[in-house]
Formats: sequence, C-alpha cells, structure tokens
Amino acid sequence: MNDIDVNRVLSQIRSLSEQAANRPANVAAKSPTESGFGQLVGNAISQVNQTQQTATQLQQSFEMGDPSADLAKVMIAQASAQVSFKAMAEVRNRLVSAYQDIMNMPI
Repeated sequence: MNDIDVNRVLSQIRSLSEQAANRPANVAAKSPTESGFGQLVGNAISQVNQTQQTATQLQQSFEMGDPSADLAKVMIAQASAQVSFKAMAEVRNRLVSAYQDIMNMPI
C-alpha cells in the first residue's frame, strides 16, 4: 500500500467510527420480541390464515351471486390457500422432526 491508500483507508475508518458513535443505542440493539424465529413462524402462520380467509370470502361472494367474484378467481384462491396450508404443515412436521432428533441426541 502506498501513502495515498493508507490515508484513504484511515479516513474511511474514522468516518465509520464517527457514524457508529452517533448512532442511537436503541437502533443497534433489537429486542427478541421484534425479530427472531418465533416471530418469523408467527408471521408465516398469519399469512396462511389470511390466504385462507380471503379464499373463503371469495367463495362466499361467489355463492351469493356477486358478479365480481368469478369461478376462476375462487378456484385460484382456494388452490393457493390449500398449497400454502400444506406447505405450512410440512414445515411444522420438519420442525417437530428436527426437535425430536435434537432431543434424542446423546449428551
């Protein structure tokens, strides 16, 4: 490295250090309730639930004769809800299997 590169790197380090010092402490540290695996699973379950509720509402609208709810939309929504539910059930099964494998490991 020549002197120009060293000075440039040193100035970048100083600017990053100043930015880190000026950052509020609450932004750097996230609480476990804001993010994590449990929150991720909960969000996925909520999305599957929302997909199923939307499909049910479309189905009921079609049954009541609503002209905006055609059969194709209803069938696609039902298929989407079914696929998302099966995927969630498979993820649950794999999580349970992984948990059982870990619990059966000798210490």
